[in-house]
Amino acid sequence: MLPLEITPGQVRQRIDAGEKIRLIDVREPREYEMAHIDGGELIPMRDIPAALVKLRAESMHATLVVYCHHGVRSLNVVHWLREQGVESCQSMSGGIEAWSLSIDPSVPRY
Repeated sequence: MLPLEITPGQVRQRIDAGEKIRLIDVREPREYEMAHIDGGELIPMRDIPAALVKLRAESMHATLVVYCHHGVRSLNVVHWLREQGVESCQSMSGGIEAWSLSIDPSVPRY
């Protein structure tokens, strides 16, 4: 089983290596408008249960990398997804804040 968390650097390496990664942003729409990672799909945390069937299907073909602002909400979502049987998912530690600081400084910080 995959570790619960993955660093932004590991995410970048896996994407660059051509691995199938699906970025899931669980922040609120207003947060997404301020800053987002290209290719990430916004599914606010409150909407994750309604998207379970879709996420389960996507996890069959790609690792779901869930992120939020600092990594707390995304870790909760990953715990919940795993309880629902979705094992191919990880939380990006440090969230979009860490991504901006270590991977892509063009992503605004807030």
